[in-house]
Amino acid sequence: MLMQGKKGLIVGVANQKSIAYGIAKACKEQGAELAFTFLNEAIHKRVQPIAEEFGSAKYVYELDVSQPEHFKKLKEDLEADFGKLDFVVHSVAFAPKEALDGEFLDTSKEAFGTAMEISVYSLIELTRELKTLLNEGASVLTLSYLGAQKYVTHYNVMGVAKAALESSVRYLAYDLGKDGIRVNAISAGPIKTLASSGIGDFRMILKWNEANAPLRKNVSIEEVGNSAMYLLSPLASGVTGEVHYVDCGYNIMGTCAMEKRDGKLKLVYDEETH
Repeated sequence: MLMQGKKGLIVGVANQKSIAYGIAKACKEQGAELAFTFLNEAIHKRVQPIAEEFGSAKYVYELDVSQPEHFKKLKEDLEADFGKLDFVVHSVAFAPKEALDGEFLDTSKEAFGTAMEISVYSLIELTRELKTLLNEGASVLTLSYLGAQKYVTHYNVMGVAKAALESSVRYLAYDLGKDGIRVNAISAGPIKTLASSGIGDFRMILKWNEANAPLRKNVSIEEVGNSAMYLLSPLASGVTGEVHYVDCGYNIMGTCAMEKRDGKLKLVYDEETH
């Protein structure tokens, strides 16, 4: 198995529908041993059963990325309980709900700062704090979205945060490369998760992507998980600083998907058929 003997930390599992769960599952199926974090007591009640499912009941740690002292405690506990790490998955993002509606122009300074701190700086702080625990050949992976590169309705400040996240991946890849540590991102297509529930008109976005992606479907957490496992595994030992799209090809589209009906070119997606 590809991940046999490998140990990894999964940051950001919310429930069994989250992308981080799909990644954890794919890694576990290939033999990895996992540790998990939780944000607060309410999330802990969801994460603990997941950890037990993957044989990691003893390796569940609190991490609120807005609390610097949590990073230090996490490192201490991991070092004592779990040992060295071969991979870290960062699946953390947040922006105030009001910043995901209306115009980007109206984003408050406070909301902008919050989005950047939680969604971007947390990757830097997590990597820096855990660096001494990472084995040579280790891999760090974070999650992005197409809104980092192109305008996406209702994504607003999160698009700017994801752009900063992708840039951070490249700079971290250079800094850690000399130690044999790789840093990459996956840009997943839209998936119905707890995090995506805060994005307005998300059901329409799902339908639009399904109709316009070359594969004519939306990506699943299992598909993202398999791609993530590849990037975390020795198979991707020559890959770093990359943003890998796992979105059924939607990112390549320059126009809407169209087809001929009744001798006329029409949108594949329309309200009548969807």
